Amino acid sequence: MKSLAEFVSLHLEDDTTRLILNKDKWPETDVEMAVNCIESRRKLRGKVQEWYEIPELVFPNRISAEQCSSSATAGYKARLAERIATMEYDDARWKIADLTGGLGVDSWFFSQKADAVLYNEMQSQLCKAAEYNFGILSANNITVVGNRIDSDNIHEVLDGFDADIIYLDPARRSSSGKKVFLIEECTPDVLTMKEQMFEISRHILIKLSPMADITMVCGRLGSRCREVHIVSAGGECKELLVWMDREWEGTYSIIPIEIDNSSYHIPFTFTQQEEKESRAAIYQYGKDIPAGNGLFLFEPGKSLMKAGPFNMISSFFGIAKLGRSTHYYITEDRGKAAGLCRYGKVYLILETDRLDKKSIRKVSEKYRKAEVTARNIQIDTETLRKKLCVTSGDDAHIFGLHSDVYGNLLLCTQRMLEKDLQAH
Repeated sequence: MKSLAEFVSLHLEDDTTRLILNKDKWPETDVEMAVNCIESRRKLRGKVQEWYEIPELVFPNRISAEQCSSSATAGYKARLAERIATMEYDDARWKIADLTGGLGVDSWFFSQKADAVLYNEMQSQLCKAAEYNFGILSANNITVVGNRIDSDNIHEVLDGFDADIIYLDPARRSSSGKKVFLIEECTPDVLTMKEQMFEISRHILIKLSPMADITMVCGRLGSRCREVHIVSAGGECKELLVWMDREWEGTYSIIPIEIDNSSYHIPFTFTQQEEKESRAAIYQYGKDIPAGNGLFLFEPGKSLMKAGPFNMISSFFGIAKLGRSTHYYITEDRGKAAGLCRYGKVYLILETDRLDKKSIRKVSEKYRKAEVTARNIQIDTETLRKKLCVTSGDDAHIFGLHSDVYGNLLLCTQRMLEKDLQAH
């Protein structure tokens, strides 16, 4: 593998198509494998930086690098698995079986917390690469196997591995490569396997698409769903994690997580019933529209938006919604605004006006560059952008939002970071 690693390092920034076309120049090197490694390493740059910086690691295909967990999300799963496995015994030695190993990022992060990890992957190339890479990484507590997974052979695959947790990341594509959305259409089918898995382990942790409907998924999986974690990083909702507990019977909790670098921010945990029973305050300044003057606009992060605790955001943080169906919030409290930066975006409101032709014309003359967002009004974001005649850029952000009290509003704002708000 030494010559392969040297080739990858030497040609990391080269045109991979040209490398393939000229592969005869390097008869001693498997250029196709090298190109896969190069393209995979590019995908891992900034995503799994720890692996990107080790040239000896091999990656058989680029798709696995695209689909693998990032360091941030894999690190969170490892912490969650540790909490699950050790919730009864603080000093417990625990084991986890990763039945859909893929590139091996999740298994590697699990290995840094667990006593032992079983990595299983059906694709032989990935399996061989993972075994080699784990050796380079000195992850000596990972056992590598490569077996097909279904309800008939789950006991054989684990073969005496006494797993405290079984982890799965079912493939969300059919054999033809088409995307699938229903949990029973994913591979392996968790619904047909769960009882057999519960015979082996009390706990099952499932990674699903961030697009999955929480109510539908938990309804299909049944009453042993204990927690649903919605994980966002880099301004995107990355994954949905469902923890199933064999001994759990009851309501599942929903936990939104915003990841900022290596920090995990959880505003609160809630149930759907608690959200139904909660009431949101609707913002009302007075008869006239507030012009700004120290008001802050809060846009919940992706995990909160996916989780949907829109009334609880208002009651928990003590902030008022613009409208019952407009999931933006107002606060006059600078300190509170600073804290909200951990859970979404905060903007200082510079000026506010009713959304009409006159205000659009006035704003378009003042702001040449700005980001634009339209929510819960009759026009979409792109249409509003065209009407404002602005180009993307600068630190201004113009919102078209509906207020239950004031009707459709045009808000000119400036993005604020936590450090900016704490500086005053």
